[in-house]
Amino acid sequence: MTIELSQRDGVATIALNRPEVRNALNLEMCEALLEAIRKIDARLVVVRGNGPVFCGGADVKERTGKSEQWVRERRLKAFAAYEALEALPMPCIALVHGAAIGSGCEIAAACDFIVATPDAIFRTPEAQRGTVGATQRLPRILGKRLAKDLMFTGRDLGAEEARQAGLVTRIVNDLDVAVTELKTTILKASPVALKLAKRSIDQGIELDPKGAREVEIAAIEEQLASGQWMGKP
Repeated sequence: MTIELSQRDGVATIALNRPEVRNALNLEMCEALLEAIRKIDARLVVVRGNGPVFCGGADVKERTGKSEQWVRERRLKAFAAYEALEALPMPCIALVHGAAIGSGCEIAAACDFIVATPDAIFRTPEAQRGTVGATQRLPRILGKRLAKDLMFTGRDLGAEEARQAGLVTRIVNDLDVAVTELKTTILKASPVALKLAKRSIDQGIELDPKGAREVEIAAIEEQLASGQWMGKP
C-alpha cells in the first residue's frame, strides 16, 4: 500500500508509504493519493511521510523505457493529486521531516501550511536533472527569485531558511507532539468558519483588494445563513 489513509476523531492522516525508496512518487502512488483524498471525511487533514524522509521526489527509475505519452500521463496524474489536495475544503497540514524533494515539495506546498523538523530540507532539482516541474506553487510562496535560485541550482533550502521565506510556518523537534497540539486547537473551531476562512484566503489572494473583499463578504453571508455565526447552533 503506497498511501496509508487513517481517519479518527475528525482527523484524516495521509501517510506516504514507500519508505524503502524514500517515498519516491510513482504512478501507483499518484493514483492512490488521489483515491485517498476522495475518501476523506474529516475536519482536519494531516499529510506525512513514513520512514526516514517526507518524500525523496519522483521515482525516476519508473520512467526507464517509457514512452513520451506515458511520461505526459504520469505527470498529469501527479498534477491531479496535488490539485485535489490543494482543493480540500478543510485545513490540511504537511508534517515534513528529512527531505522533501521535487514532488515532495509539491505535496507539502499543496497543503495549507507546513510544520517541519530542524533537519527538514526542500529541494527542486528538476532543471538539474533535465526535466521540468515544481515551477508554479513555490514562486507564489517564496517569490520568483528564490524559487529560481532553488530551481536553477538544485540546492537545499534548510528548515530555518524555509521558515524565514514563508514556506514553513513552524519548526518543531517532535512532529507528533506538534500535531496533537494543532488537532486540539483546530478542532475547537467551527468547521463552517474554517472552511469559509480557507476559501476566502485562497480565492482572495488571487484577486485585487476589492474582489478579495467581495469574497469575504460572500463568506460572511454564507455563514450567517448557516445559523452558525459566533458558535450559535
